[in-house]
Amino acid sequence: MPPASASSSPPAPTAIEALDGLRTEMRQARAAEDWRAYLTAAKRQAELLNGSPLSHLEMARAQARLKDETAALSELRAFVRMGQASELLDTLPDLAPLRESPAFKAIRAESAGNLRPIAQSSPVFRVKERGLLPEDIDYDARTKRFFLSSILKKKIVTATMQGDVADFASAPDGWPVLALEIDRARQLLWATEVAMEGFDDVEPSAQGRSALLCYELGSRKLVRRIEGPRPSALGDMTLTSDGTVIVSDGQHGGVYRLRPGGDHLERLDAGDFISPQTVAIAADGAHLIVPDYVRGLGVLATDTKRVTWLSMRDRYALDGIDGLYRSGNRLLAIQNGARPGRVMVFSMNTAGTSIAAENIIERATPTLGDATHGVIVDDVFYYIANSGWNALDDSGKVKPGMALTEPWVMRAPLNGRLEN
Repeated sequence: MPPASASSSPPAPTAIEALDGLRTEMRQARAAEDWRAYLTAAKRQAELLNGSPLSHLEMARAQARLKDETAALSELRAFVRMGQASELLDTLPDLAPLRESPAFKAIRAESAGNLRPIAQSSPVFRVKERGLLPEDIDYDARTKRFFLSSILKKKIVTATMQGDVADFASAPDGWPVLALEIDRARQLLWATEVAMEGFDDVEPSAQGRSALLCYELGSRKLVRRIEGPRPSALGDMTLTSDGTVIVSDGQHGGVYRLRPGGDHLERLDAGDFISPQTVAIAADGAHLIVPDYVRGLGVLATDTKRVTWLSMRDRYALDGIDGLYRSGNRLLAIQNGARPGRVMVFSMNTAGTSIAAENIIERATPTLGDATHGVIVDDVFYYIANSGWNALDDSGKVKPGMALTEPWVMRAPLNGRLEN
């Protein structure tokens, strides 16, 4: 009998590897002006990305090049029907043959309509400390304080409803602080610090490292520090009712669990995610609803690692979600990767297997900017708006001609007017 290694098949590629391979194929096909090969790869990419809006654009450009105007227009209609807008409709050379048709002009008009402001939330306070770049937020009802993490000042702060800020703790390694979550039952604050790759003010030798931190709420004492895998960027977090910590690595694709009393992170996924963000706990407690920034919403079974993807149905744009929070059968989503950025309510069917309806809380308003994360308090959704991410370049420096302004904390009541 041959050894097992000789007869076993090679492991399936991870989702990250599959996407990288498809994008390479598409670049090569475009360079060779082989638009049929490009379309074949674009269709496979659309399948991998569960019909994301941008995957429709990629298919449309190839179909336009192949002079299949009907198919190209159908893909563009799907893109705008999903609430999206893009300057690529007017600038992408591949779409030039379509632009004079009445059908394309109607698509462009619908795209422009998707940029009209919608406001169902209101300001609570400005964060009265410039330069924080807040990422995550939670609320302590006992002390009536919000907790905010800071990317640029590498610390955790508290804020009152008036926006007055006080330091809670500095990152022990001097890295940006990203995720945070309060364990109210145990009076603990969990957070992550990440030595962000490419950031100029992070020591190059540390880049690619991240750690899970645990503080006592009352004393502010750091009681635990658990190093993440290398490389990792543990940027998002949620807690289960028993105090289990769920953290996700949006840069390298992993979703991890720290059990109560545990001392190491256990990987929960099998490589299906490309950029997982803030996980929501499903109603049954046995599944996680994982927002993948490029693939959409995946429901992960923690016992089998199997992922079931919620269909976008050429109707619901489920990619680009950073913060995700469940309230009954509603998913509150901060969608800073959509075009335009939005704050959304997605209503699931009773079984939690598909999206049944959507409602826009906020879109294209002066205060929204780059929204990041939120927290539900007494049936009100509070979220960080105008965080400042759009003012930074890839090295973590403020772009020329831009400035960090004071972020907002906004509120949206989750009452009947947000029901569909």
